[in-house]
Amino acid sequence: MSRGLQWLIGLSIAAVSGVTTGLAFAPFGLWPLAFLGVAGVLAVQWRTSSCRSTVLGFVYGFAFFVVLIPWMTVIGTDAWLLLAAYCALWNAAFGSLVGPLSRLRGGTLWVASGWVVMEALRGRVPLGGFPWGEIAFSQGNSPLAALTSIAGMAGVTFIIVWIAALSIESVRRRRWRVVSGVLVATFLVSLVIPRPFEFGGESSTAFVAVVQGGTPGTGMEAMDVRRAVLQGHVEQTLALAAAIDAGEVEQPQFVLWPENSTDIDPFRDPTVAADISTAAAAVGVPIVVGAVVLTDDPTKVENTGIVWDPVTGPGERYVKNHPVPFGEFLPFREQLAPLIGRFERVPRDFVRGDSPGVLNAGGIVIGDVICFEVAYDDVFIGVIDGGAQLITVQTNNATYQGTAQPEQQWDISRLRALQAGRSVVVASTTGVSGFIEPDGSVTARMEEGERGYLVQEVALRTGRTPSTVLGAIPEILAGGVLLTGLVIAMYIRRRRRAALSGSGDVRVDA
Repeated sequence: MSRGLQWLIGLSIAAVSGVTTGLAFAPFGLWPLAFLGVAGVLAVQWRTSSCRSTVLGFVYGFAFFVVLIPWMTVIGTDAWLLLAAYCALWNAAFGSLVGPLSRLRGGTLWVASGWVVMEALRGRVPLGGFPWGEIAFSQGNSPLAALTSIAGMAGVTFIIVWIAALSIESVRRRRWRVVSGVLVATFLVSLVIPRPFEFGGESSTAFVAVVQGGTPGTGMEAMDVRRAVLQGHVEQTLALAAAIDAGEVEQPQFVLWPENSTDIDPFRDPTVAADISTAAAAVGVPIVVGAVVLTDDPTKVENTGIVWDPVTGPGERYVKNHPVPFGEFLPFREQLAPLIGRFERVPRDFVRGDSPGVLNAGGIVIGDVICFEVAYDDVFIGVIDGGAQLITVQTNNATYQGTAQPEQQWDISRLRALQAGRSVVVASTTGVSGFIEPDGSVTARMEEGERGYLVQEVALRTGRTPSTVLGAIPEILAGGVLLTGLVIAMYIRRRRRAALSGSGDVRVDA
């Protein structure tokens, strides 16, 4: 077989593997394909040169993210392809290590650890990172989802990549017993462990309400009519209050509004404050409002969750810890704004909060998370460490209505419920809103485009899962394993070079 044909076959397999992995995620949700996709790209990278493996990694990553994030076309086709290419660079960097690591004894462990480290770095750097697309996020409907409460997202990703790598080695060595045993043991454990696996703490229940008020439009113009968005959420809350008074639904302990339920600062506009107060007074409990709040710096604003009491008005609030680069703040503004006209839609930068979203709403300690923060481990660990009994997710998916983004976010929220052992309550402007139990099951859901409210009894818990206790330790351990593997690979390479340059009698076996 010619070298050119080998390259063509390898590139084709890498691209198909990327597409296959993308199909494991929502809206397709074919979770077993995550194993096949990862195994496919590792198969063509296994024991090959670093250069070849790097190129194959980029092709795989680009194909994967093109399938995963087509919702970025709402912003622009160029934004979609550029973000896919950027994320693919991380797969290329990891690919450069697959060749040398796969030649070592125990190569499957080194490679699986490397994948975990790659995702950990992509989710943190630069500018706060982009964790969307972690392999574990595809497993919401898989038995492996139960393992998130023990080993977190990093642990589930490790298991998937490890099994894929073991499969390659089993084919290569014609030894199927090991990988078959690991597969059977993994899925048996996934089926028999509690969902979630937690210990300690207390458990109770409470009624909570969610309001989905809608927006006049969708896409990039979704929030242009800011007063209408606020009015929609006020109207639905007043309808909820009427249903409570009529005995049609239970009185909740608080009401959750979505992110951007008011883009007009209620601290600067008294009419907005009056509208929110009217809604809170009617329902008789606090409303957790998603608001854009101005700061003393006219170029800076805050994306906040505010607990609005029916008697005392605004109280505790949370400022989003992970604002989205190029969406909520513009890095290198002076250099980029004159070159790219659409950045005029980001005239001010959202500042980053520095405290977790632990708030008291109607006597319940909630852990507030805003939009894309569902993908960040540190946000969830932070609110659980702060004593949150319940997770609230405030999101504005109006920009991406009709795309895969709301469903992908919903799947991540389900996994977070399992990981943290907490009920998760999601409020979106246009959907998907609803209630997720600590075991990841859905008890109520409002679809995209609907307007209305939901009231549901939810579990309140204070126990801990091993995952929330361990935090980033699995990723740190993976980093240590990867570093060890790289040191061994460098040592063996030096010995081989020394052998080649010395007496021809020395033999080094990797």
